Amino acid sequence: MTSLSGSGLQTSKVPAARVTELAARLQREIAGEVLFDAASRGRYSTDASIYQVMPVGVVIPRHQHDLQVALDIAREAKVPLLARGGGTSQCGQTVGDALVVDTSRWLNQVVEFDPEARTVVVEPGMVLDDLNRWLKPHGLWFPVDVSTSAQCTIGGMAGNNSCGSRSIHYGNMVHNVLGIEALLADGSQGYFGFLHELPASERMRELARQVQRIAEREQPNIQEHFPKVLRRVGGYNLDLFDCQNQRPYDPDGQVNLAHLLVGSEGTLGVTRRIKLRLSPLPRHKVLGVVNFPGFYQSMDMTQHIVKLDPTAVELVDRTMIELSLENPAFRPVIEKALIGQPDALLLVEFAGEDAGELRRQLDRLSELMADLGLPGSVVCMIEGAEQTALWNVRKAGLNIMMSMKGDGKPVSFIEDCAVPLEHLAEYTAKLTEVFHKHGTEGTWYAHASVGTLHVRPILDMRRDGSDKMRAIAEEASELVRAYKGAFSGEHGDGICRGEWVAWQFGPQLNAAFKEIKQLFDPDNLLNPGKIVDTPRMDDHSYFRFPRTYQPIPVTPVLDWSGWDVLRDPLTGEQSAPGSAGDPTGGLIKAVEMCNNNGHCRKFDAGTMCPSYRATRDEQHLTRGRANTLRLALSGQLGSEGLASEDVKAALDLCVSCKGCKRECPTGVDMAKMKIEARAAWASKHAIPLRERLIAEMPRYAPYARHLASAVAAVERVPLLSRWVKRRLGLADQRALPSFVGNFLAEASDTGSATQTREVLLFVDTFNNYMEPENARAARRVLEAAGYRVHFNQAPGQRPLCCGRTYLASGQVGKAKAEAKRALEHLLPFVERGVAIVGLEPSCLLTMRDEFLRYGYGEKAVVLSKASFLFEEFLLREHQAGHLRLDLKPLAETRALLHGHCHQKAFDALRPVEQVLRWIPKLEVRTVETSCCGMAGSFGYEREHYEASMQMGELALLPAVRKAEADDLVVADGTSCRHQIHDGAQRTALHVARVLERALA
Repeated sequence: MTSLSGSGLQTSKVPAARVTELAARLQREIAGEVLFDAASRGRYSTDASIYQVMPVGVVIPRHQHDLQVALDIAREAKVPLLARGGGTSQCGQTVGDALVVDTSRWLNQVVEFDPEARTVVVEPGMVLDDLNRWLKPHGLWFPVDVSTSAQCTIGGMAGNNSCGSRSIHYGNMVHNVLGIEALLADGSQGYFGFLHELPASERMRELARQVQRIAEREQPNIQEHFPKVLRRVGGYNLDLFDCQNQRPYDPDGQVNLAHLLVGSEGTLGVTRRIKLRLSPLPRHKVLGVVNFPGFYQSMDMTQHIVKLDPTAVELVDRTMIELSLENPAFRPVIEKALIGQPDALLLVEFAGEDAGELRRQLDRLSELMADLGLPGSVVCMIEGAEQTALWNVRKAGLNIMMSMKGDGKPVSFIEDCAVPLEHLAEYTAKLTEVFHKHGTEGTWYAHASVGTLHVRPILDMRRDGSDKMRAIAEEASELVRAYKGAFSGEHGDGICRGEWVAWQFGPQLNAAFKEIKQLFDPDNLLNPGKIVDTPRMDDHSYFRFPRTYQPIPVTPVLDWSGWDVLRDPLTGEQSAPGSAGDPTGGLIKAVEMCNNNGHCRKFDAGTMCPSYRATRDEQHLTRGRANTLRLALSGQLGSEGLASEDVKAALDLCVSCKGCKRECPTGVDMAKMKIEARAAWASKHAIPLRERLIAEMPRYAPYARHLASAVAAVERVPLLSRWVKRRLGLADQRALPSFVGNFLAEASDTGSATQTREVLLFVDTFNNYMEPENARAARRVLEAAGYRVHFNQAPGQRPLCCGRTYLASGQVGKAKAEAKRALEHLLPFVERGVAIVGLEPSCLLTMRDEFLRYGYGEKAVVLSKASFLFEEFLLREHQAGHLRLDLKPLAETRALLHGHCHQKAFDALRPVEQVLRWIPKLEVRTVETSCCGMAGSFGYEREHYEASMQMGELALLPAVRKAEADDLVVADGTSCRHQIHDGAQRTALHVARVLERALA
């Protein structure tokens, strides 16, 4: 057990000298990474639970030999070992005072595949979505489709006995695992499978005999105490030896010893490889979304809906609906599923080979609901895209629930109690009464089809939350017992439910579980304290926020008001009036919004998190950064707070893409947090020359264009060019910035003074001095559309600037000053109805984002609402019937579009797609990419060039290279165009230039 000592990291029970020796041996003997520094340990001290336990150290094995060596060294040093995958466990299974072994980075390959037998063998770090993408061309999939499929690993799923939304049809993990190759605590290797497949080693044969002996001895207790529900994952699966031939795990009745390891949470062995049973991909799917006016109705009617033989019936409650409507990524999706203002939704899916039959099943669903008194309550979704979008909202359910602001959060501890379906409505009603008794409310979602609802009472774990947690758990357990259900139905035992194993199974079976643990792991080295000999669920020494937790004083440079809102969990009303108005409050609360669920570890779509996609390193992940910031702001990494070296290192590869702002369901805005961290660093350290040159670019750009010929001359002399770039810290492979013009110096307001339609074109530094042809094109298009065009330059003053270049170096004061200049000049235009239109996404969208956090109040809000990207403005005017643009076909017939990260963060990419499609005969294809990797000056910096190119090579640059020579490549971002030029030797155009070419 560990404890939190006021400020500073938790301390380990392992003696310091032994830890030092362990770290040294690991460094010498394995090829992978060995991490024993405080920040790295802190990043692995949490999972998606309420707990925090500092590991002894972290090992990231590069290959299977490393895994073996790490176990051998830990055993010889008598240091516990904890194998970990995605770190998404919700009960504390993957945290402990042990050597943590992260298999997700390198041990993630397909080892064997037999499409005829429908089996696959994978390493434990293989992510579920990656496996299913690999299997899709073969018409197969692994159907245990848990909500964290984009980040959870197969090894972790086996350890937890994961279930998924479609378990009513496909079963749980234990029904789909055929074999496990594992390392045992004594260092030996063993294959666990069907009894006839077991290796001839005496160790394996003896283990099988002893487990069978225990199981046969405990048959009466197994029959009496093992819950008779599909969803039960507590304890060890001793019922795999069922002497009454009622084996629940294999359809042909064979005993498979691997099923003992499934759900064992890494306490019996360390998984090397897993053999899985696969299923054919269903040819068609349809989805019926049933809208219920009352929550109780939805629970009561589930038992009737499952008789229609659906593949899934999933609940979305009112709280989740409302939070989804507040999230810009989920709002348009959830709106399509609603009829009025329902109190709950049931997502009912049918899958099969006959599309016509599936539609008839939807008709039967609608008829059933009419018979039950709810006619017209079903939204039918036939198209795959809309089904997938809604399932993604449901899969993000946990994170959506955790997006509540303030100290009160939905807490997981009775989250997946499972009861027989006929008792589900009554159970939820009585549990709601328990919540109200303790002054709180619960959030509900998930697997209605199998009687497992993820319910989380809203508690403040910093105050009296742990006391209420204990009381609610005790009352909930009585309800579960009365309905003959399972206290642990899906997410395992871990720290949270470990103490309830004995309650669920009785003292004799609990003793049998201890006997099995002793048989496999006599020295208690494998993930100790889980399943047997567990701590209390409310032991504060294990909490992420124990009573001693105290943030250090900090004065933010941005306005974080709104993040520290305290709300009454029953009424939803703000219970601390005025707290949200403190502009210096809320920073630590915003950081703590990260619940560690790991949604940022995805690779399938979206922007988040580009640095992790390139490195697969927890440090360079939104979750890893948020953990680092939380540890720093609570004094657990020392007294430096945000100005610490650990924070600087964690944010080093953050490209401020703002992908997390939109895609993180709990709203962790790492780009904004990076501004705070950079400002804190700048307050204590000198700003290097390179950063000062980049920050001050808008000021010296008017003069730099006179040096264009000198810069060109430098570039023509390779030795001189390399010397200059290295002195400035720039990458040799990049060209020095070239300032070629000054558009605003030659521009003046255009159009007739009698024209009533006006627009102000905000020309940023890059498009003014480096690529003035974009500004000229935008002006021409706007003029052709009938607008009088104004510009962002006051007479006798330098051009207005968004101030963004100052933010990267932490000079927030200067950025605020630029924002103030912009507000003073632009607001008179806005007040008379003139829209502010920009070309560079990162600049214009600064007015919609950072300007709101500078403390300028309503003025900034007014400007934000009047600010549009060029294509957004054109689309708005088109939809209002104001736009007159006569466009002709181009010589090119295809366009490949890359979206700037900030466009995607603000849902501003779709307007680009739409306006390009105005051009006759032009086919537009958008590249599904994360960040291009240039990210402003990031890709120019010498130490970041390699990471920059890795990001670009993930999707964007290969897609551009594959494009035909006569295809248009379109990118609105200045840095994106430069990355495409440098990495793929293609010229990308701003959408304004494409439209200009198409003007009739």
